Amino acid sequence: MKSHNPQFEAIVDTSRARITELTVEEVRERTDDFTLVDVREDREWNIDHIAGAVHVGKGVIERDIGKQFNLQAALVLYCGGGYRSALAADALQQMGYTDVASMDGGIRRWRELDLPISKD
Repeated sequence: MKSHNPQFEAIVDTSRARITELTVEEVRERTDDFTLVDVREDREWNIDHIAGAVHVGKGVIERDIGKQFNLQAALVLYCGGGYRSALAADALQQMGYTDVASMDGGIRRWRELDLPISKD
């Protein structure tokens, strides 16, 4: 597990208190329709990503999310480990998105469980 600076972790903890977080296992068990959204940087997405996910980087998500999804869209966000996705989920909720969650553990946990990864 990476060690982050305390100020960053404090901001993430504040966001986590306001959002829904799901484990990778919970995401895999969901039977309702939702979209996995990868909020990592372009270079990370280009290396690999969760099969079936869409990419809207954290740096542009607030600006660009409305081009693809309405406020009622069911979205599960992920990043490398769950920090950036928690921040992004909090921002989307503040924008009025009503069904957004962050996947705790991110793609690192997904890989640990040997779940489908795409490189295209």
